[in-house]
Amino acid sequence: MRHKKDIRKLGRTKSHRKALIRNMLISFFQSTEIETTEAKAKELQRSVEKIITLGKKGDLASYRRINMVLNHPSSLKKVKEVAEKYKDRDGGYTRIIKLSQRIGDNAEMAIIKLV
Repeated sequence: MRHKKDIRKLGRTKSHRKALIRNMLISFFQSTEIETTEAKAKELQRSVEKIITLGKKGDLASYRRINMVLNHPSSLKKVKEVAEKYKDRDGGYTRIIKLSQRIGDNAEMAIIKLV
């Protein structure tokens, strides 16, 4: 039974889910806003909050951990900019705005963006 399990599987294997989140993180830091399903947005929000909090530390080890997750140089620069912007804020860097259902499959859609 999956009682009290807080990770969403999103109907994917672990490696596929990891790649999906990585790609969404890179896209998010490139544009600072993504339209996706509500479940993916909630899962992405967890990762974005962790990455920005790591970026706020500003030491070499933190940047290496971010680079290990993202593996994308221009996204790393964006993380540094965003972390500098939110240096006085203790979490809550993103907001999820719910949209109407998608036409094709009636999936709950949402926009995730920086506050």
